[in-house]
Amino acid sequence: MQAFKVIIVEDVKLELKGTEEIFHSEIPEAEVIGTAMNEGQLWALMREQMPDLVLLDLGLGGSTTVGVDICRQLRTRYPKLKVLIFTGEILNERLWVDVLQAGADGIILKTGELLTRNDVRLVMDGRHLVFNEPILEKIVARFKRSVVSESHRTNAVINYDIDEYDERFLRHLALGYTKDMISNLKGMPFGVKSLEKRQADLINRLFPKGDRSGVNATRLVVRALQLRIIDLDHLEADDE
Repeated sequence: MQAFKVIIVEDVKLELKGTEEIFHSEIPEAEVIGTAMNEGQLWALMREQMPDLVLLDLGLGGSTTVGVDICRQLRTRYPKLKVLIFTGEILNERLWVDVLQAGADGIILKTGELLTRNDVRLVMDGRHLVFNEPILEKIVARFKRSVVSESHRTNAVINYDIDEYDERFLRHLALGYTKDMISNLKGMPFGVKSLEKRQADLINRLFPKGDRSGVNATRLVVRALQLRIIDLDHLEADDE
């Protein structure tokens, strides 16, 4: 790893001291050219000397959104600058997504191994989406659940012979649409009577023979959700 310049943004003095020590002892290629405890100090440092890397804490002055906004501004003003997040926000997954969308090159949580030379090397070598072990474990767990859920959905679509109109019909029923409203959707070329027949047919396909009596639209939707034919996390209406 070639020598590079870094600015550390951290508003807790003890943590700032510890982070500087990590660079001095573990990452000798890094030259810490400045430290900032707030946004104003950072921009003042940036005007004096351009770093290669900004190590950015998200929770500045008690606000988590400040760090996201700083990341977004750094990415806009200095496209070639590396921005690595080093944060104690270990449970705020939405914040991780926000800062990645703002252009961060990676997120290192202040738990587990903390900041390592390898993490920094990967970022300086141009790797995007660099994470340490705690966040990687969560990403992998979410990935596994997503793959399993999609597999269940694919199997259900095949096993119960679900076509695109079945899915669209069930999805809009789940959203509270009436059959009359569904028949007026651009992508649904069926009248109310046809939708009633489709509902009856779906009941026959999705429910065991002895459990079809008295099944209404609500029970049908619940069954479709149980079978993962429709996804509760992705219920969106089509353009009307």
